[in-house]
Amino acid sequence: MIVAVELDQTDRAILNRLQDGFPLSPAPFAEVADELGIVETTLLSRLSALKESRIITRFGPFYDAAALGGAFCLCAMEVAPEEFYAIAEQVNAHPEVAHNYERQHRLNMWFVLATETGAEIETVAQELEQETGHKVYLFPKEEEFFIGFRVAV
Repeated sequence: MIVAVELDQTDRAILNRLQDGFPLSPAPFAEVADELGIVETTLLSRLSALKESRIITRFGPFYDAAALGGAFCLCAMEVAPEEFYAIAEQVNAHPEVAHNYERQHRLNMWFVLATETGAEIETVAQELEQETGHKVYLFPKEEEFFIGFRVAV
């Protein structure tokens, strides 16, 4: 069940600021907090609260696997509703799975595989098929688009 959470102006400012990158410094949280006019402990506690309430699901760097010599691929599976969570657990147990989403579609489980080589994408997909008994459909990237995410302040 999704519960609506009201964001205040500070939370919105934090979310917007974090879309612009994170400082590489000895005290990056203090630096961002100072930019936002809050103290570091407030920033850290608000980030924890945003994660606990699932406004954000993770906070960390985004690595471009392809730029680092690796590979990634969007994948999908068709999973019966009654087995969705059990299959998701199996899929998510693989370290190559970056994230996993449920969708209202025949192909209702979507996830991203990130591997050290392109050949490993197919290998992991085959492992998942054997483990789950479900076909893994591969949707390799044709072109990449970057969008800017902003929350109205």
